[in-house]
Order: sequence, then structure tokens, then C-alpha cells
Amino acid sequence: MAEVREGALPGAVDVVVVGAGQAGLSVAWHLRRMGLEPGAGFVVLDRGPDAGGAWQFRWDALRLDDAHRVHDLPGMRETGLSFATADASRPARDVVRDYYERYERWFGLNVLRPIRVGAVRAEEAGFLVATDKGDVRARVVVNASGTWARPFRPYFAGAADFRGVQISTPQYRAAEDFAGMRVLVVGGGTSAVGFLRELEGVAAGMVWATRRPVEFTDDPEGGVRAVRQADEAARAGLPLPSIIHGTGLPATPENLAARDRGLLVARPMFSAIDPDGVRWADGSFEAVDAIIWATGFRAELTHLAPLRLREPGGGVRVENGRSTREPGLFLAGFGPQASTIGANRAGRTIARQVLDELRSEAGTLTGAPTGTEAD
Repeated sequence: MAEVREGALPGAVDVVVVGAGQAGLSVAWHLRRMGLEPGAGFVVLDRGPDAGGAWQFRWDALRLDDAHRVHDLPGMRETGLSFATADASRPARDVVRDYYERYERWFGLNVLRPIRVGAVRAEEAGFLVATDKGDVRARVVVNASGTWARPFRPYFAGAADFRGVQISTPQYRAAEDFAGMRVLVVGGGTSAVGFLRELEGVAAGMVWATRRPVEFTDDPEGGVRAVRQADEAARAGLPLPSIIHGTGLPATPENLAARDRGLLVARPMFSAIDPDGVRWADGSFEAVDAIIWATGFRAELTHLAPLRLREPGGGVRVENGRSTREPGLFLAGFGPQASTIGANRAGRTIARQVLDELRSEAGTLTGAPTGTEAD
């Protein structure tokens, strides 16, 4: 782990990248390849205690085979690593943490952690990035803070009076924590499916509630459709739709078998929560001891609040990874880039725009060696 040392945080750089998950590391790799020097031309700030982005916080039972595919970072094959050949018997969080740490070290990305960014403020010559370890000024900021820190939990009448256990996805640790309980899993994504499959045979009973009908599909156009919907929302400054809404759930043999034996069969959403269970739309009561809210996430943008990016429609307007309100601000892994493959592709696009922005401002790159040309 690259710990922050006194004096390690520079006072000023060309580019600050906030976050060292898939999107942040992808941008960092491309910036380095295009001539910016890690630590001098750009710096990556990460709030996590270790490498791995949000993956380091995933639950122990999650394996790579159970998650959406994790795509290799750009240049990862050079390190001798690939998620395609990773040990699927190990916890996914351990594999990703290990691979990302080796990737950062191989390419000398010099990620500084743990550093928490509290605010990003606009200045005449760029931005002031305020952190818990000091301030750093940057001509350009690339925000790649992800969503893990902002799980979304919809409002339901009576939720505050529920006497059982209520957790969101980031708080889930192991099925054994729910042994003998009657568990309600809420949400129509892959996390909800994973929880139900893990809880089978451990919980005393389970029920699954989703806002939309569940569809298991192998539709090859689903991913394209989801990306297009997210891009349209980002360009319009509207709240981002969930990726799963466009793709459906993967029709894997394991998921289909679980559906056929009655495990992965969802009920429409309940109407209210009672102290000891939930009320369905028809007025009937279902007793539950625990509710797991696997209801998705929102982009972690609270530190960008001083920039006043919110549009009247409730979202942030972003085109090709760039804020329309703050041209020197880029959002990597946002909207259509939210998947791991989307974040990889966006890394190059954003890095090129960053270099163009720096050149348009001053004509030279302070963190690039003399004579270096961007690729």
C-alpha cells in the first residue's frame, strides 16, 4: 500500500485524478503513456486503504464468476496478469486488490492513499482540491470516485420503525450473518441475485421484491442499449438509469436453474414496511427478520458540490466524459462508462482531451519530459 507521507502530496500539478478504481487507473495509464509523469504531471488520490477500488470492500463469498465480467486494465497483459485466467476460487476482492496493486507498482503510477477529497473548488487558473491531507491545485481534475460510497435506498413508509436488520449492499459480509432469519432481498440487479443464491439453505426463508419484472436474457444488444440510455441521460443532465434496466440479468445456467427451482422468482414491490415485516399492495402481510437493500448506487459527487454542476433535471451534464459546465473537469466511469469495459475505453478518450485542454491553456505540459509528444 502506498501510504501518504508528509510532503508527498504536491502543492500543484497539471492533473488530479480522484479515485483509483478501474476508471481512475485507466485514465492514469493513458496519461502516463501520453507523456505526463506520475507524481509531477499528474497525481492519483484514492480514499481506500488498499488498491482495488470498491472491489476491496466486497463480501468474502463473491467470486469473479458470480459478478459482471471484470475486464483487464489497459496494458495489464504487460504485467503478466489477466482476469480471464485469474483464480476463480479466491474471493473476487482479493484477486482484484492483488492485481491492481501489482499494476500500480509495475507502471509506477504512485497512487497516494488513503486520501479523502472533501471539496473541489474552481479557481482562476483551474481548481483547488481540498483533502484531509492538505490542498493541491490542478489545472484539470478527472473525477473517478465511482458509486460504492453512495448506495441508494428508496423511501418506504414505516422503514424507520422496522425492528429487524436493514443493510445496503456495501454492508453485506456473509450469508451466515442471516442464518435462521426470514430475509427480504430488494432490488433487481446482480447483487440481489448473488445474495439470494448465497442465502439459499442458510436463511430460514427468503422473498425477493423488485420494482420491475425480472428478465433473464442473453441479448447481445443489451449492453449497447444500456450504454446508449446512460449516455443520453448524461448529455441531457438527467438522473442516470441503472445499467441492469437496459441489459437484464444474465441468463447463466446457474441463474436459470435457480429460477426454475423457485429461488429467483421476484414479487412486485411491497407498499409499506411494518415493524416486523412488509405489506404487499393487496394488503397482505409478510413477516421478515431482515431486509437487504440491493437497490443500486448513485455517483459519488458530493465533493464536487462547490462547482454547482446539478442541472434542473437533477443530473450532471456530461458529454464524452467532460463536464459541460466546467470544461476542465472530466468524469471517468460516469454514466455510459460505468462498466469496466466502458471505463477502459473512456480512459483513452478522456486522457486525450485532458492533454488537449492543457495545451490549449498554456501550450506546454509542466509534468511532461522535454520533447515528449502525446500519443
